[in-house]
Amino acid sequence: MNIPRTSQNFYSFTMKTLREFLVQFGKEKFRAEQLFRWVYIEGVTDFNLMTNLSKAFREELTKVIHFELPQVVSHLKSEDGTQKLLLNVGDKKTIEAVLIPSDGRLTLCVSSEVGCNMACQFCYTGKIKLSKRLSVDQIVGQYLRAREVLAPEERISNIVFMGMGEPLDNPQNVFPAIEILHETFGINLSLKKITVSTSGLVPQMPLITEAGVRLAVSLNASNDEVRSQIMPINKKYPIKELLDACREHCRETKDKVTLEYVLLKGVTDSLEHAHELYHLTKSVPCKINIIPFNEHPGADFLRPSMNQVYKFQQELINLGAHVLLRKTMGRDIFAACGQLTSFYQDRPEKLNVKKPIEGNLHA
Repeated sequence: MNIPRTSQNFYSFTMKTLREFLVQFGKEKFRAEQLFRWVYIEGVTDFNLMTNLSKAFREELTKVIHFELPQVVSHLKSEDGTQKLLLNVGDKKTIEAVLIPSDGRLTLCVSSEVGCNMACQFCYTGKIKLSKRLSVDQIVGQYLRAREVLAPEERISNIVFMGMGEPLDNPQNVFPAIEILHETFGINLSLKKITVSTSGLVPQMPLITEAGVRLAVSLNASNDEVRSQIMPINKKYPIKELLDACREHCRETKDKVTLEYVLLKGVTDSLEHAHELYHLTKSVPCKINIIPFNEHPGADFLRPSMNQVYKFQQELINLGAHVLLRKTMGRDIFAACGQLTSFYQDRPEKLNVKKPIEGNLHA
């Protein structure tokens, strides 16, 4: 076996690239399946324990493949059962991943970047300029680290790319990671249990269609004027282009798209906005997830009253929209939508949910 100069991280390999890697050193393709089974199904990362491989082959593997996962810096648990992991991804950078329990499901929310270039005004991650796009192994590693903190009877059933960063700003690593998560000989997660969310990078949206996973779009406004103010990406790809791309995805996949809509007090939460939203999206096969704004330090927005949230939801229902109110989970440990960040820079570990955070707030 011609040993390469540097060792490769096993968690960066898809089945296809692992086969290619082994074949170039004169090994059979089926060895890749054996390795995937040992690592992802059996949880074995010691080559000496992989008993259906020859001793010579095992010794060779130790020179060309290593196993490295992001290190867990902290593990927080919410009052509602949500768990958040702060993970070290090297270069003195950290990301957060969140386990969200619900009836019959356990969803893992993964990050794709440290920081984000999209600069959405209501998102805490958006306040941090992009400093690192996560590698394939760092994305897969979030799943593996999250699996370690679960009870034996618990299993991650769904994965959403809704953590830190814009997934379509890092497609070269996000989609190979999805291949690994879906691989039959490995984690074996159904593609329909994986959702990729985007703020609206329209040219890259067909990548989600091709991958066969579900699409979620962070819409958050019912007209271009407001959306451009709170989501700068809208200036480049306005709502019409975005919804046209959603319709194309629905045509290709015969699937519905999830439209996420954050309710910001006095900005996006009026009944007029609900009417605009309905007429804007009624021709798109979709469900609308409404999300009350989640506070973070220095936020420029307020969370609407639950009375207003229910009025907004009911107005959409009366108009005929398929609308769900997303239950806020993990808010007390800053694990809810829009609250994730690197380390705990300028942010406490816990939030008193009964007392709003003070900041530069709209009245």
